[in-house]
Formats: sequence, C-alpha cells, structure tokens
Amino acid sequence: MARVEHDLSAGQWAALTAAWGGCAYCRATDRPLQKDCVLPISRGGRYTVDNVVPACPACNASKCNDEVTGWMRRKRLDEKAFLVRHHEVRTALAAAPLATPAVDVALVPVDDADPAPVTPDPTPPQGSTGTTGGTRGSEAAPGRAKVGP
Repeated sequence: MARVEHDLSAGQWAALTAAWGGCAYCRATDRPLQKDCVLPISRGGRYTVDNVVPACPACNASKCNDEVTGWMRRKRLDEKAFLVRHHEVRTALAAAPLATPAVDVALVPVDDADPAPVTPDPTPPQGSTGTTGGTRGSEAAPGRAKVGP
C-alpha cells in the first residue's frame, strides 16, 4: 500500500470526540474511543477531520474495513442518524475557524501545538520563467521540493 497522508491533528481529534460525545456508530459513552476512518484506508480513505470519527473498540473492530452504510445496515444501527450527524459535525468543525460569537466554538479547542500554515514561496524556481509551459516534470511547483531526476 502506498504511503497515506495522515493529517488529523490532536486538536482536531479532541474536537471530534467532543462533538460526537461518544461512539459515532452506537453512541456508547462508557468506553474509550478509537479513531475510525469512515472510508477505510484500504479503500482510499485518509486520517482527516472529514473522514475520522470516534468509535468504541467493539464498533471499530466489527466495522474493520467495511463500507460504513452497508456495515450499519447489517448491524441494524441507525444509518440515517449517523449520516445526518456526520454531516452536522463536519459542517460545524469546518465553520468553527471562521466562527462568529453566535457559533458554538466549544466544539473546536485551540491547539497551540499545531504549526502555523506554510505559505509557498511565490518566486519561481531558478531557471524557470514562472509559466506552466516548461519542460514536463523538470521543475518543482513553487513551495514543493523536486523529487527524482
């Protein structure tokens, strides 16, 4: 399997667990929670705030790498409630950084450990005209390292 980008921060995980308030699937609150990918890594998912939900160990192990809605139907869990809540949590977390005082920002704790966003260098690489019409694959994009020959 190719290396997968895992970009879920500790602050985002804390926000997800607070927003869900328990297992995203069975709603259990009396067990430790684990990170579960709604779309499993083996099916192209990533550890991102949009794809990870808190799951109790029983649900996480049972779901394994199954497609979430089919698994929920087999387990007779409330698929519609999960999908609606998943959408609500994703929307709330996406809006929180731009939140106004009317928005419940308690869902997203501030994590001072998260690094500041990196802004790519707008200057073209040395020897480049700055256009996209250069030799194919011979230049790195601004802000990215060139890989390979």
